[in-house]
Amino acid sequence: MEMFDTISNDLKEAMKAKDKVALDTLRNIKKALIEAKTAPGAGDTVDDATAIKIIGKLAKQGRESAALYESQNRADLAAEELAQVAVLEKYLPKQMSDEELAEALKAIIAEVGATTPQEMGKVMGVATKKLAGKADGKAISAKVRELLS
Repeated sequence: MEMFDTISNDLKEAMKAKDKVALDTLRNIKKALIEAKTAPGAGDTVDDATAIKIIGKLAKQGRESAALYESQNRADLAAEELAQVAVLEKYLPKQMSDEELAEALKAIIAEVGATTPQEMGKVMGVATKKLAGKADGKAISAKVRELLS
């Protein structure tokens, strides 16, 4: 079953359960996926990889908004954002731990043959493609910088 169909089914279940947080979040996901489907050149389809990218972007935006609300002493709004992020994360692949990320990056560094921080760009190009959806770009960048230093 495609991600779009899964989200549509979960949306129906959230309506039946009267789960407001899940309902709002799933409507937001579906809206974003429909926009991607109808974009020029999309061919009226959204594959799972694209759907995961879109959901990942929504989750990142939610975490950033929550951090902003926290800094402005608005714990109520931060809690709402984090509740929505929790729903979004159900549809994302499991994030890599620091140890798993370090091992994967060591393998990529060896594959690329990078040895100095000046070669970070080579590593990042390969790493962001291989680890897409499994680790945050900032975490990848920080770990590559650490490993090459």
